[in-house]
Amino acid sequence: MLRTVRAAGLALLLATSALAPAVVALPAAAAEVPPIKFTQRTLPNGLKVFASVDRSTPNVSVQVWYGVGSKDDPEGRSGFAHLFEHLMFKATRNMPAETFDRMTEDVGGFNNASTADDFTDYYEVVPANHLERLIWAEADRMSTLVVDEAVFKSERDVVKEELRQRVLASPYGRLMALYLPQASYTVHPYKRPGIGSIEELDAATVDDVRAFHRTYYRPDNAALVVVGNFDEAQLNAWVDRYFGPLKKPDQPLPRVTVKEPPRTKPGVFDGYGPNVPLPAVVLSWQGAAASDPDAPALKVLDAILSAGKSSRLYNSLVYDKQIAVEAFSQADLPQDPGMVLVGAIMSNGKTLAEGEAALLAEVKRLRDAPPSVAELSEAKNELLASALRERETIEGRGSALGYALIVDGDAAAVNTELAELQAVTAVDVQRVARKYLAEDRRMTIRYRPESERPKGEAQAAQPAPPKQVATYDGPVFTLAPEAERVKPPGIAEPVQPVLPKPAETTLPNGLRVIVARSSDLPLVTADLTVKAGAWADPQGLAGAANMMAGMLTEGTKTRSAQQIASQIESLGGALSSGGGLETSSVTLNVMPDKLKAAMAIMADVARNPAFAGEELDRQREQALDGLRVAYQQPGSVAGFAGAPVVFGGTPFGHVAAGTPASLARLRPADLAKLHATWFRPDNAVLVLTGDISAEDGFALARQAFGDWKKPAAPLAPAPTISPSGKPRAVAIDIPGTGQASVNVMKPAIARNDPDYYPGIVAATVLGGGYSARLNQEIRIKRGLSYGARATLSTARTTGSFRASAQTKNESAAEVLDLINAELTKLAAAPAGPDELKARKSVLVGDYGRELATSGGLADILGDYALYGVPLDEVGRYTAKVEAVDAAQVQAFTKRVFDPAQMSVVVAGDGKTFAPALKARLPTLEVIPADQLDFDSPTMRK
Repeated sequence: MLRTVRAAGLALLLATSALAPAVVALPAAAAEVPPIKFTQRTLPNGLKVFASVDRSTPNVSVQVWYGVGSKDDPEGRSGFAHLFEHLMFKATRNMPAETFDRMTEDVGGFNNASTADDFTDYYEVVPANHLERLIWAEADRMSTLVVDEAVFKSERDVVKEELRQRVLASPYGRLMALYLPQASYTVHPYKRPGIGSIEELDAATVDDVRAFHRTYYRPDNAALVVVGNFDEAQLNAWVDRYFGPLKKPDQPLPRVTVKEPPRTKPGVFDGYGPNVPLPAVVLSWQGAAASDPDAPALKVLDAILSAGKSSRLYNSLVYDKQIAVEAFSQADLPQDPGMVLVGAIMSNGKTLAEGEAALLAEVKRLRDAPPSVAELSEAKNELLASALRERETIEGRGSALGYALIVDGDAAAVNTELAELQAVTAVDVQRVARKYLAEDRRMTIRYRPESERPKGEAQAAQPAPPKQVATYDGPVFTLAPEAERVKPPGIAEPVQPVLPKPAETTLPNGLRVIVARSSDLPLVTADLTVKAGAWADPQGLAGAANMMAGMLTEGTKTRSAQQIASQIESLGGALSSGGGLETSSVTLNVMPDKLKAAMAIMADVARNPAFAGEELDRQREQALDGLRVAYQQPGSVAGFAGAPVVFGGTPFGHVAAGTPASLARLRPADLAKLHATWFRPDNAVLVLTGDISAEDGFALARQAFGDWKKPAAPLAPAPTISPSGKPRAVAIDIPGTGQASVNVMKPAIARNDPDYYPGIVAATVLGGGYSARLNQEIRIKRGLSYGARATLSTARTTGSFRASAQTKNESAAEVLDLINAELTKLAAAPAGPDELKARKSVLVGDYGRELATSGGLADILGDYALYGVPLDEVGRYTAKVEAVDAAQVQAFTKRVFDPAQMSVVVAGDGKTFAPALKARLPTLEVIPADQLDFDSPTMRK
C-alpha cells in the first residue's frame, strides 16, 4: 500500500475530557493493541491541546497541526502551503533564523514538518527538560513570524530543488505527483500538485506569503499535541502562559467548498516524462471521505489488493504473470471525497494494455465475490500490526493522534478505528468494491517516455500565473534587536534514560544469541546476521550474495514463496531478507504471542532455501527492471559508481546489487554454494529485542536454531580490504535528468580504529543534520539543494567516506567547490565549542532514538557483534562521544578527509556541467549513461 497523505479538516473539540478507550484485541486471542491514552482541552482562543504521558522515555514530542494544506493554495499559487512550511523554520520577532534547530537538533532532538492536501504539521522531539522552550517557540512562530524578501527567495529556491529532486529527477515523480491528481479530479483543488510548479513558485510574492500566514496560522485553526515524559499540570500552565494570550482573529476561516462532481464515464490521460525506463499505468476511481462509514472497508480492500507479497496484485501481476516489476493500490481518503487507485510499473517488454487488463481483472474479482476468510483476517492483522508499529515511538503516537484529529475529525478515532477495521466483513469489502470501483467510472493514466509522444503533439501549455493573488495590510514583523527580544525559558533538570541491558549466550553449534528487553509494547524483532556479504561474490558474479540473501524468503524445501508470505502475513508479521557489503540477514518483526510460529518460518528460510530455478528467473527479471529504473536516477547511479571508484581491485570493488550482465550469469548452483559456505551457525548472530525476556529469547533460539548443524570444515576468514587505486574524477551523463548528484568519496577507517569516535564526530560536523556545515553552506545560505550530507561508513577492515548533495545541473560545479571548501576548513581550524557540543548532541540523540525501537536496538547490537564491540558499549556510547575534543576532530579530518585524496563522481545531465567540472578536474572522465558498464574497471563498455 501507499501511505495515505490526505486528511480531513480539524474538528471543534470544546470539552475537556480524559479519554481511556477500550483495548482492541487482534483476532484469535492475539496480543492486545494498547490504546493511546490522552487528555484534551480547548483554550478560549480555539487552540486544541492533546496530551499523552509516557514515563518510560527521557524525551518529549511536540507537534502543531494546522488545518491548512495544499488544497488551500491560492489559485495560481500551487505549492504555496508547502513553501510556507519551509518559511516557518526561519525567524520570528524573538528568534533569529534557524533557532528551532538550535533548540532541537543541537540538544539531541530533531524537527521537521510535512504538508498534505488538508493539513500542515510541525513536529519536534527533544529531551523532556526542553519542553517549555518548545511550547514557547511554537507560540512565537504562530504569532510573530518574520517574512522578508531574502528569506522568502532563499526558501523558494530550496523548494524548487526539492521539486527537481522528488519529481523531475525521479522517473515516476511526474506520474504520481503531477499527472495522477490532475487526471483524477476536474474541479476540486486536490487536482493541483502539492509541491507546486516552478512557474507558480516563481510568481509568488512576499505579500502573498504574509496574507497566507494571517489567514490560516491562528490558534483556532491549530492543535497542539504533546507526547512523552512530562507533568501534565505543568504542561497546561505553560500552554496557558504562551498560547493563551494569542488572539482569535475576527475574520472567519476560509474553507474549500468546491465539490467534485460524480464521474459518469471512463476517461484516459496520457502522460510522458524524460528518462522513463519502464511504462506505468494507474487506474483511479472516485472514493470516499475519511469520515465516511465506508472508509474502514476501503482500507481493508486496499490491504487485500496490495499489502505484502501474499496480496492479490503482487501475486497476479508480479509473481504469477510476471508482467509488472511493481503493483500497488491506495485508498486515499481525505477530508473531502478522495480516490481509490490501483497501478503497476510494467516489466521490460510488457505493455500498458497487459497491465490495465490485469489490474481490471483483479478489481473485477473483488466486485464479483467477497474475499476469503483467510484473506480478510490477514488484511486486518496487517493493518493492526502496522498501527502497533507506528506506536513504538512517541513521535509516531503523536502523529497518529494528530492525523486522527485532522482526517476523522476526532482524535479518539486513533483508537476506535482499530475496532472499526475489525468489524469489517467480507461482504462489506465486496459491497464497497461494487459501489466505488465500477469499470465504467475509472480514469486510466498511461505513463510513457517522452520519446513515445506522438509526433506533432506538444505538452499542453499551462496558463501564466497571476502576478499577485493577495494584498497585505497587516503587521509586518522583524527580528527585534537582541536587547528587546523575549528570552526563551530556561532548561529543566534532564531525565535520565533507562538503557537496555543485553544478555547473551552461545548455543553448542556456535550460534551467538543476544537478547535485550527494550519495551512493553507487544512487538519483537528477531534478526539473524550472517558474516558474509558482497565481498563473497565469485569473480564475475557481482550481486550473487545479494541475490542469495534476497531469495531466502522466495521458497524453501517445504514452503513456496507464496506460502511463506501468506503464513507470515497472516500472523501480522513482517519477514525480510537481504545482503550488504559484509553481511546477509533475515529479519522478523512480529507480536510476542506469534513469535514462536513466526520464528519457525524464519529458521526455515535461513536454513533451507530452495533456490529454485523458476524463482531465480523471476527475481532476476525484477532485479533487472529495478536496475533499469535506478540507472535513470542520478543519486542511484552515483552510488553504484562509488564501489569501483573507491574500492576498485578489492572484494568491495563491484556493485553489491549486481549489474545487468552479472545477474544474467547467475545460476541456482551459485547461490546454493554461497549459502552452504557461509550460512552456518558459527558464522551467525541472532538478536532478539523488544517485549521479550532473556530466558524466553534463549529458549526460542534453541527451539528454532538449536539443531542447526555446524559443518566439520573450518570457517574461512573474511578478506582484508586494502584499496590502492588513485583518486578518480568521473562525470556520468544522463541526458534530460532533472538534477545532478554531486559526490566526493574515499576509503576510510575500520570500526575498531582508535579514532572511530573522533571520526563520527568529524563527519557529523561536516554533514550530520540540518545545521551541519555542508547543509548550512549549500542549502540554507544558497538554496542550491534540498539537502547536503556527509557519511562515515566503517567496516571490518576498511570503510568509506562520502559527502553528497543533489542540485540543479548547472550548479554542480559550484556545489563541488563548496563541499571541498568545507573539508579544507575543518582541517585548517578546529571546530568551535558550541558547534562541537551541538554536533555531539546530534549523535547522542540519534543513538538514543534508535535504541528506543526494537528494530533499531537489534541493528545496533548486531553491528556490535559483527565488529567485535563489547555489548556494554550501549552504556558507554554517550560518554565516548562527549569525550571527543576539537583537536581530535581536526586531526582526523586532516588524516582521512583530505580533498586531494577524494574521488569525485557527478551524475546528471552532463552537457550543463561537464565543461565547468573539466576546468576544475583536468582528469575528468565523462561516461555517457548508455556506455556505462559497472563490471569494467573503467566503468565503460
